[in-house]
Amino acid sequence: MTYPWPAASATGVGSHPGADPAETLRVVLGELPALPYLPELPARGPGADLTGRTAGLLVELPVALQPSGWRFADRPGRDLRRARDHLARDLDVLEERAAGYEGPFKIQVAGPWTLAATIELKHGDRTLKDPGATRDLVDSLAEGVREHVADVRRRLPGAEILLQVDEPGLPAALAGTVPTASGFARLRAVEASVAEEGLGRVLRAADAYPMVHCCASGVPYGLLRGAGAKAISVDARLVPARDDDAIGEVIDAGVGLLLGLVPATGTQPPPADRSARPAVELWRRLGFPPGRLAEQVVVTPYCGLAGASPAYARTALAHCREAAQVLRDKPEG
Repeated sequence: MTYPWPAASATGVGSHPGADPAETLRVVLGELPALPYLPELPARGPGADLTGRTAGLLVELPVALQPSGWRFADRPGRDLRRARDHLARDLDVLEERAAGYEGPFKIQVAGPWTLAATIELKHGDRTLKDPGATRDLVDSLAEGVREHVADVRRRLPGAEILLQVDEPGLPAALAGTVPTASGFARLRAVEASVAEEGLGRVLRAADAYPMVHCCASGVPYGLLRGAGAKAISVDARLVPARDDDAIGEVIDAGVGLLLGLVPATGTQPPPADRSARPAVELWRRLGFPPGRLAEQVVVTPYCGLAGASPAYARTALAHCREAAQVLRDKPEG
């Protein structure tokens, strides 16, 4: 198998502390030259958060911020303009700071099932409650993602774009544990086939390397593969031994695995060989050739870095790079 990243690569999940996109991108490009990404800065406020940032990509489905969160609106307003302005500024900075970059470059968007479980309909129920509204959301997101990837590619013509679709809400949607707007009941579970088809439409919408990130427990590995994900990103702490068979099938199929091995907050990560140990032990337990470990596995923090200090965020990325080197130099532990 071949992957868009070189062996012993590391990257981040997406979010960072602070509000300066130029400085944050400088850190990302400096610490992760093999697989950089477009950082997200939710500390800037509404519209820079996971839901609002991606809602700004939706086509002909405007949103507005209410006390309860994001909700579909009749027409675009200042909340939507703010979200789009944040992203436009980030892309302008990217074009300036990464001019001439060649290689893999990752961008992140919220997935359709996470958005459907988060954005409310105009009358207040979550979109997930209405199958027709959910289909409209999937269509709108797919078109918005297609346009977004094309925009990034125009700005970085030498890059291979990796599209990471964040689906932390997918396991809850499949399990039927997403609360109603009132919080007194739970929404009906989404059928796996419906979830796979909707996610697949978004992954296939753009000419980009399709990936899915899920930092919740109960990752539906088979569904993500069926939807077309060529790489899956998970928090290694949330991978129980009972998932070994499913992860083994992922690895055997050649799907890339982004493993969250480094704490996303703190003051100083553990030694690099200790951070890398869960990946080495997983590989050994499943019986795969050690030489494939650094090729197929990319090291990341546990999840986003928004809760870290700027100094620790930089340290964590550098540590991810060091742990990735361990996977290549000491694949057998």
